[in-house]
Amino acid sequence: MPKHASSPHAGVPPRPQRVRPLPLRTTVQLRRPVDGWHKPALSAAAALAVPDVTLLALGRMDLVLYTSAGAMCALYAHGLPYAARARTLVRVVLCMVASLGAALLAGSLISSPALLVLLASLLAAVHKMVCDATRIGPPGSLILTFIAASAFFVPQHLSQLPLHLALAVGGGAVAWLVCMAPALVRPQGPERIAVARALEAAAGLWRAERTGALPGRRATATAVNAAWHTLFLVPSGSTDRAGLERLLVHAESALAAPAAEPAAGRPAADPAAEAQRCAELARSLRRDRSLPAISRTAAGSNGVSHLPRLPVPDRAGGVRAVLARLRPGSPLLPIGARVAVGCTLAGWASLAVGVGHPYWAVVTAASVFQANTTLTWQRAVQRLIGNLLGLALFFALLPLIHTGHLAMVLLALTFQIGAEALITRNYWLGSICVTPMALLLTEFGTTVPARTLISDRALDTLAGTLVGLACCLLVTNRRATDRIHQALDRVTAAETTARGVLAPDAAPDHTAGWARDRLALALVELREAVDVASGEWWQRALPSEHVASAELHGHHTLSLLVRHTAPPVLA
Repeated sequence: MPKHASSPHAGVPPRPQRVRPLPLRTTVQLRRPVDGWHKPALSAAAALAVPDVTLLALGRMDLVLYTSAGAMCALYAHGLPYAARARTLVRVVLCMVASLGAALLAGSLISSPALLVLLASLLAAVHKMVCDATRIGPPGSLILTFIAASAFFVPQHLSQLPLHLALAVGGGAVAWLVCMAPALVRPQGPERIAVARALEAAAGLWRAERTGALPGRRATATAVNAAWHTLFLVPSGSTDRAGLERLLVHAESALAAPAAEPAAGRPAADPAAEAQRCAELARSLRRDRSLPAISRTAAGSNGVSHLPRLPVPDRAGGVRAVLARLRPGSPLLPIGARVAVGCTLAGWASLAVGVGHPYWAVVTAASVFQANTTLTWQRAVQRLIGNLLGLALFFALLPLIHTGHLAMVLLALTFQIGAEALITRNYWLGSICVTPMALLLTEFGTTVPARTLISDRALDTLAGTLVGLACCLLVTNRRATDRIHQALDRVTAAETTARGVLAPDAAPDHTAGWARDRLALALVELREAVDVASGEWWQRALPSEHVASAELHGHHTLSLLVRHTAPPVLA
């Protein structure tokens, strides 16, 4: 097997710079909606409705920003098992309240709009890096930045801070209760969905078994890896965990299908039958409350291991792992620099043209920054299109909005659901609902004429999008290629361990499962590193041959590991 460079620069000749074109047509194409979009949509709507209706009854809609800060935390952590979700939501609410407190404190003590823009931009950069380091998932840092940036420019007295922060905590408590409520009905729902997705990916791989397509193997490995990560968050004493592990290993067995001829004691699997079997198991997990059973004979024939699975060291979580991802040299630091510089310049540009809401430019610039230049370009175009269409929708609804606060509350809740329903199709489509919802939130506490509000938002959208995109093009992530070499080293190390497990005198044990997880995770991270670096418009030439070789040999070794840990067929 070819060896990869042990150091990003060892023995590597200087690489030429390459300019990569930025796509346009694929930027606006619609995708299939992501399954489960309704969960964050309905959770956020319910969490917002409780404080909104309460404030409406009390006639204090001017306080809706503070309750919304906590309530919108209901958008997070829906893919996590409930025990982990409970902890994660507490952290998100605390982060939201801390960010809100810092913004309100700065707004009450500082009168310079330019300085407030700078502070809001630095906080946006912190949000971006921390959310990426913790891998919190959608909606990422955007909600935190939107609320905090708005709060920097809300007229505030120090004496009001305790009440406003208490309202945010109350909204966060409502969000926590709403997000945890489904546990009363289906306590194993999140982990079942994760395993079902892995089974569906495996079914797709079985259907493509004759072609041995690498993209299908990558998708299956990614889905299986994500499902293992979810199951490792489930307490070991959980009733369904052992059964879900067996089903997940059944899905993982698809990775061994194209590897070689059937192993001793195992008949050849029929791809069509296995695809149907995986699809049926996935449907049962999604629809039934009883855990689908899988026979030991079927398990043995398809490579299902009964060995306990332990998380690999690469899955370490907590504060140490987050700090390690933010260490000097981290690829997240250039992204943080992009956000800080881009948001600051966008906010100052907004102030220069006389817009009264510079935080919109800050939020717009923060929203366009993604993992690489290509994704940032796509998000900038999508944000611009969606915001302009959203402004047109808001203008069309002005007669209804002016009927009173009740109509505004109902529209805001409708837009919240619509945004989550559409944003998975394409970001620009979801932005059509996000824009009027954000304007409604502003309308509750101000008396700015609607036409002025719309024109200000349009100017801020243009300023934030153009300045943010320019900063992304100028502040390139030159460390993205280094991340590929580091990922290649991890794949090589994981393969070395795997070869030791596959030695003739080695027996299946805990080490085999650990080696399998480590190699699968290394392959997933290599693909992520390649995807990120491939999207940088100005970057060193990528080690494409090494990556192709590493993925080919790595997935082959992974399939052998799956076979190695499978028990023989029972008579």
